[in-house]
Amino acid sequence: MAENKSAEKKPAKQLLRKKRKQEQLKKKIKLSVPVPEGLKKAWERENRAAALRKKRRERKERKLPQKRKIQAERIAKYEEKYIQIERERLQNIKNARLNGNFYKAEDAKFAIVIRIRGINRVSPKVRKVLHLFRLLQIHNAVFIRLNKATINMLKLIQPYVAYGYPSVDTVRALIYKRGFAKIRHRPGAISRIPIMSSDLIERYLGKYGIQTVEDMVHEIVTVGPKFTKTTNFLWPFKLNCPRGGYRGRKRRSFNENGTYGDWNQHINRLVKNML
Repeated sequence: MAENKSAEKKPAKQLLRKKRKQEQLKKKIKLSVPVPEGLKKAWERENRAAALRKKRRERKERKLPQKRKIQAERIAKYEEKYIQIERERLQNIKNARLNGNFYKAEDAKFAIVIRIRGINRVSPKVRKVLHLFRLLQIHNAVFIRLNKATINMLKLIQPYVAYGYPSVDTVRALIYKRGFAKIRHRPGAISRIPIMSSDLIERYLGKYGIQTVEDMVHEIVTVGPKFTKTTNFLWPFKLNCPRGGYRGRKRRSFNENGTYGDWNQHINRLVKNML
């Protein structure tokens, strides 16, 4: 019996010792040497900065639900607008057929340009235009606004590119799957950063009213006033070789069962094969 009592007392003593040690560790150790004034100021500065960051983060989290709600409503309006445009187009086609006429849609305002040939035997003028379009590598793709100048430049580089007029779904798929941001940290230092959240877009395009990927898609499809800012924010898309190979020969135009030149609406099929 005496041995059992002594065995029970030992664990109790050990627990008391552990508790005392923990209490000693919890107590703040007072330094015998006074802390330098500069170090105190540095600690205070860091504490103020941490408190400010925490305050900003909490304010952002409080505003986030309302902000997301506004963005969702705006995106819903975009979808309604796309559906309305498609309905009007189909209705115009039906009306023209009933009247015995043909309906010709208005000319496209923007296009996607894909480089399909490399750097061999490229004339200086063509090289310069490809550089202006940021098509530096084969299978690079960019969005461009169509006007007199860009149309003439497309004619000049036509044997080296395939271009057409993409749909909303194609633009959306390109940005979601192959979208990278071109971030200029300082003069001469540019980074290629994947678009993983809306925070990156809002930081660099928020001053133009563009906060999400859907805002970017809407600005590109409608060729809004900030089209150039949006396309310059995007790094040129790096696509794969088309699945199943190119259509015919690359040195023949699209109208001759080849690849280069104007694909019109069929560019959606080529982009889908290259994603």
